[in-house]
Amino acid sequence: MGDVISAIAVATIAIGALLALLGSLYWLSSKLPKKWQEGTRSWIFLLPAMLAMIIGLLIPAIRTLYLSLLDDNEDKFVGLSNYADVFSNKGTRLTVFNSMTWVFAGTIVTVIIGLAVARFADGMRAEKAAKSAIFIPGAISLVGAGVIWGFVYAGPPFEVGLLNRLTATVPGVPDSAGGAGDRLWLLERGFAGLDPPTSAPGFNTFLLIVIFIWASAGFATVIFSAAIKGVPDSLIEAAKVDGATDRQTFYKVTLPYIRATIVTVATITTIAGLKAFDIVAATTGGRFGTSTIANEFYVTKFVQGRGGLGSALAVMIFILVIPVVVMNRQAQRRAEEMMGA
Repeated sequence: MGDVISAIAVATIAIGALLALLGSLYWLSSKLPKKWQEGTRSWIFLLPAMLAMIIGLLIPAIRTLYLSLLDDNEDKFVGLSNYADVFSNKGTRLTVFNSMTWVFAGTIVTVIIGLAVARFADGMRAEKAAKSAIFIPGAISLVGAGVIWGFVYAGPPFEVGLLNRLTATVPGVPDSAGGAGDRLWLLERGFAGLDPPTSAPGFNTFLLIVIFIWASAGFATVIFSAAIKGVPDSLIEAAKVDGATDRQTFYKVTLPYIRATIVTVATITTIAGLKAFDIVAATTGGRFGTSTIANEFYVTKFVQGRGGLGSALAVMIFILVIPVVVMNRQAQRRAEEMMGA
């Protein structure tokens, strides 16, 4: 109990000291000439955020980049050999392909489902109930989502899950597709007699992506719904006066208008797909060919103790995020230009 009280006291004193420092700097800025006051005050309130970014992000990022150039014991410089190992090793290379599959399949399907629900639920009698129902999975942690779907995909020797029950009741389904009701869905890479190469994502990887889509579609729906409601009625009415149908109005007016929102949601979902770890860790632990870059980083760095290769995998996630952010900014700029025109 004493430790808790001490921790609370230290946190309170630290916050109080920070507020006192900011207040003192703000007071001092009021003594400056008026032409300098506004700029000085802006920097005063930006200072804590900048320090947090430098200490919590920039310095660790530079350190991780440096460690990725060392060997697994972090005491010998090996250059880019760790990055070469990522692509030369079949198992590690598969994690990169798996992550790319999460990004493309997860993002595309999430955006499509979000747009579809936002469009067709808009104006319906049970609109709020429908949107609330699809948003509920988004309120569940990804670990919780993985546990929930673990029961859906469960197979022998554990209690048979919902998916096995369903496939067993459908006539004509072959045993390789779950017709016998005893398929190990998350362990088997093949499906219905089709076996993917060991260097390609298996069917079980797509089953994990289904969980990701289930947990992400609600967020996309809510954002798209708000964006669609923000389209000016005058644009919709003008299109209908010109003879456009509801479908044409949606594709020719609504979608271009909310383009920036679509890009933003796609960017957020893409980054989430690149960082996919929770679902994998809660279901397969990365075994059976389902590991992703983030999961492989955790196993390599903290389980196997291979600091160099683990750091290289972390840097790869950062490198893959950069073009996504750049493309997002370019798309946002084009959308702004279009709206301005």
